[in-house]
Amino acid sequence: MHYLPQTCFNIKIGVSPGRVREPFSCYRGEMMSLEVGLLSLESILLVATIILLVYSIKEGKQRDRLIIEMGKATKVLTRQEYFLTIIDSMMDAEEEITGCITGRPPTGEDTRMTRDIVENIERVTRKGVRVRYLMPKFPDRLYIGYLYTKAGAEVIYSSCLMVHDMRFLIVDNKVVVIGIPESTGEKEATKKGYRIPSEGLATVLRNYVDTCRKQTDFKGYLKEVIAQTGATAGHIAREYRMDEEELKRLAGM
Repeated sequence: MHYLPQTCFNIKIGVSPGRVREPFSCYRGEMMSLEVGLLSLESILLVATIILLVYSIKEGKQRDRLIIEMGKATKVLTRQEYFLTIIDSMMDAEEEITGCITGRPPTGEDTRMTRDIVENIERVTRKGVRVRYLMPKFPDRLYIGYLYTKAGAEVIYSSCLMVHDMRFLIVDNKVVVIGIPESTGEKEATKKGYRIPSEGLATVLRNYVDTCRKQTDFKGYLKEVIAQTGATAGHIAREYRMDEEELKRLAGM
């Protein structure tokens, strides 16, 4: 049984029949007020839900950003470990170091690491250790070639196909440090390195370096770039941040 609000029955006895419908009109009015109230409450809850959703999305983006930054930090640490492994292995060399690298111009934190490697090349060559590096033939690789040649290394450029992806260092034909890029391609940064004591692997990789076709030294490749581009030694020095007089001296110009 439905009970109408008490106010709807405040009707005097003896009223005309036409007034009998008044209680039902009052009931409909109360129901409409209730519906309006519920709709208002529903709208408030909807707005609150949207606000919470927006904050949730914002928090999710911040969490994703934090994960990305942590991933970057992890990559930096693994790259530092790779370069430290390279430097430590170079310090142990007694006879010969042979490396195959992409030779890309360093940026950011890699600049300091490259400087450390150059200092180690100078240190080991003074002890009589032979240092050789193989790099792909790209004009911008002249910068690393210039630094390593200046430090005392023998720099070789080649168009050999595998030189674009292979990254390794051989120490005294006994130990190999292999760099692993994030994905295939010479433009991909080295993510991590592995130090492998293996004379067999060292021999295989050294033979690869020795037989890689179309090899030319730093001096020869510099002259090749000048002939192909029409640039002068001064232009190349300014383009790749090299000392012009030192560049000419290394190239025998």
